[in-house]
Amino acid sequence: QWYQRRVRGYEYVNIDDCWMERERGADGKLVANPELFPQGIPALADAIHSMGLKIGIYEDYGTKTCGGFPGTKDHIEDDVNLFASWGIDSLKLDGCYCNTSEFSTGYPAVTKALNATGRPILYSCSWPAYLHDKDKVPYADIAENCNLWRNYADVQDSWTSVQNIINWFGDNHGDLASFAGPGNWNDPDMLIIGDYGLSFEQSETQMAMWAMMAAPLYMSNDLRTLRQWQKDILMNQEVIAVDQDPLGKQGVRVYQDAKKKYEYWSRELADGSYAVVMYRRDTSGLPRPYTATFKQLNIDTKSAHVRDLFRHMDLGVYTDKITATLPPSGSCKMFKVTPIKSQF
Repeated sequence: QWYQRRVRGYEYVNIDDCWMERERGADGKLVANPELFPQGIPALADAIHSMGLKIGIYEDYGTKTCGGFPGTKDHIEDDVNLFASWGIDSLKLDGCYCNTSEFSTGYPAVTKALNATGRPILYSCSWPAYLHDKDKVPYADIAENCNLWRNYADVQDSWTSVQNIINWFGDNHGDLASFAGPGNWNDPDMLIIGDYGLSFEQSETQMAMWAMMAAPLYMSNDLRTLRQWQKDILMNQEVIAVDQDPLGKQGVRVYQDAKKKYEYWSRELADGSYAVVMYRRDTSGLPRPYTATFKQLNIDTKSAHVRDLFRHMDLGVYTDKITATLPPSGSCKMFKVTPIKSQF
C-alpha cells in the first residue's frame, strides 16, 4: 500500500504536534516521547526511508507548540541541526505562543538555519495563517523563505469546514495565486477524505478543489480503515496530475452566481489544456443541470475535447460550453478541457 501511494505522488509521512517530551533534555535538545517512539526518531526515519518515503516533523517558532510542548524559539540552530541529524526531510513550523510581529525575522531565521545544514528539508510555514489582516500579509517574503505556507484556519472533519476554506480561497485568490508556483505553494490544509465528515460527493469536491489550488496533498486519516471509494478518490491519478502539473499555476474561481449557489473554477495546465471544476454549493433541491461557457472559464476557444477526470471518460468535443448535472450539498464535476486549434 505504501508503494502504491508513493507512485501516486504521496511521499512524505509526517509527524504532527505532541511527539516530544514536555521538557527538553539536560543538554537542551528535544527528546522524543519514549512511549510513542521507543526506538527514537532516527530509527523511524530509517524505516520510512527504507520504504522509499520521506519523513516530516513538527515544531513551532514560539516558546511552546500549540499542544504545549517545547517550541524552537531561542533554539533554532540546535533544533534544525538535530532534525537534519535524524534524517528529517520536512519541517512544519507552527506559530503558537509567539508575537506575530516576530514572524518577519523568525521564519527567515529558520530558513537560513535549514539551508546551513546542507540537507534538503521541505519547509512548511504557518506565517500567514496567524496574520488576520490579509492586506498586511507579506506574501513575497513568505514565498522567498518558505516552500509552502498555511493561509487559513485549521481544517476540521466537517463539510462546513472544507466549504469555508474553499470559499476563502475563492474570495482571496487575487492575493494568493500570483505567489504560487514551483517551489512555493499555498496550503489550504489537509485532506480529510477517509475520516467521518464528508460524503462521497463532498470527498470528490475536496480532492478536486485542492488539485485546482495546486495544494500540497496531505492525507489525514487512518490508512487501515479506508473504504475502496475513498482510496479511489485519494489515488485518482488524473486528478493528482492536475495538482502536480509542472506549470504550477494555481487555479482560481472564475464565476459565481449572484446567490452564491454555484461556481466555476479554471486552471491552466502545462500542455495547453485547462482543468475545470463546476461546483454546486447550495444544500437543497434536486439534481439540476448547470452550464459553463468557455468564455466564463477563461478558455479562448470555440470547441474543445472534454474529459471527466473522476469517471475517467472522454466525453467528446464540446462547442462553446459545458453542461453538467450536479446534485446539491457540495458536489462537483471535474474536467480536463483541451482546446481545438482553428485550422486555416
